Amino acid sequence: MFVFVLLIAISFAFYIFYKTKYFRSNRPVEKKWLSAKGNIALGLFVCLFGVNHLVFISETAVSYLVAAIFTLYGAYFSWVGVKKYKHYLPFAIEEAKMTDDASV
Repeated sequence: MFVFVLLIAISFAFYIFYKTKYFRSNRPVEKKWLSAKGNIALGLFVCLFGVNHLVFISETAVSYLVAAIFTLYGAYFSWVGVKKYKHYLPFAIEEAKMTDDASV
């Protein structure tokens, strides 16, 4: 149980970290890339929260249903975030190279 709580806290901390970086970034593609990383972290947070509730806390059919919905929604949200991350990664690298070359 402690492992799930630790993973939930870490994924939420990563979500906050990436959202902070998102707001501090000036590059448009990097913002989308950081948003995708935040989506992955938030999806993991929701999914792990659902799994934790499903395994350790659930007692009624309604709580099982809610936990299953959280788990599936979080997994889907993470999967979409991974797809966005893979899509924006080459563009973010190119944008970083272009802005670094322009500043030199």
